[in-house]
Amino acid sequence: MAFLSSDISKGLGKLDTVLAAPLSDFKHTTLISIVAVIIWLGGIHVSLLCFLFALFTLPSMAAYTILAIQLSLVCLPVGEKPYFGEMVAKFVSDHAPKFFPLEFKMENREAFDTEKTYVIALEPHSIFPIGVVAMTRQAGRMPLQKMKCLASSAIWCIPWVRHLWSWLGLTPASRQNFRKLLSEGYSTVLIPGGVQECLHLRPGAEVVFLKQRTGFIRMAMEAGAPLVPAFCFGQTNTYRYWKPKGEWFARLSRSLGFTPLFFWGWCGTPLPFPEPMLLVVGSPIDVPKNPEPTREEILGTQEKFLAAMTALFEKYKEEAGYPDLTLEIR
Repeated sequence: MAFLSSDISKGLGKLDTVLAAPLSDFKHTTLISIVAVIIWLGGIHVSLLCFLFALFTLPSMAAYTILAIQLSLVCLPVGEKPYFGEMVAKFVSDHAPKFFPLEFKMENREAFDTEKTYVIALEPHSIFPIGVVAMTRQAGRMPLQKMKCLASSAIWCIPWVRHLWSWLGLTPASRQNFRKLLSEGYSTVLIPGGVQECLHLRPGAEVVFLKQRTGFIRMAMEAGAPLVPAFCFGQTNTYRYWKPKGEWFARLSRSLGFTPLFFWGWCGTPLPFPEPMLLVVGSPIDVPKNPEPTREEILGTQEKFLAAMTALFEKYKEEAGYPDLTLEIR
């Protein structure tokens, strides 16, 4: 599979010189990495455009055909590590991080036991939690044998995207699924603040919604899985955005499972700005196994986790290029 990814890369690389002028804004970016990002993030926009195009411009029969194809893709089983899926996932994992570029760093790699199961809490959510692409199984950066990433269940209703994200090792974020993964020995990456954080986006600060998030801490304690703080600097700057205000909008976001923002990237397109990112994985916080933790025990563990996340942010924000950035935990 690696050689197929390499062949794709070489083929696309030949076009770099041809398209160099139109892509002059992307000083450190190659066409290969642009294609990888479009595959990684573009499916949502393509599916929406196809739906709107069919609904409002095509004759009835053609529109019904396109909508039927989209519906069939939503219902089509993903399959367990299909050959084509592994090839695409490897290509995206290898090249999408180079677009920004996205640097990956572990604070203490030696502190991880390959036989253990970990709960890795990655922040912030931003418009898209793009940084998670550096933590996929195919990327091979984490010293863990079994890994899955939890993502909004709404994604699994979008044609093509559900397949790609499943190939990358993402899986629907539900309490039942989370507990099942831990019981099967999977280290799990999640963004505990979730879409709620999109409601609090603002320039000059990173706002993470963690004080009311104790479910992932409870499950880590029940499984005896160490908690790991992780932070992706620069991710919030990859898109510009406008969001409505008011409680009605917050309720709508919670109901949908995502925040319907108006956002845009380079030249008003869905392609994100190539802003450098630094994703730092902190040291594990040991959590004694406790099948029935009390509220006080959960809050005590949460306090340790929030302190570790804050320390990680303060330690690496200058290295990431954001010395004046502040962290607000809500």
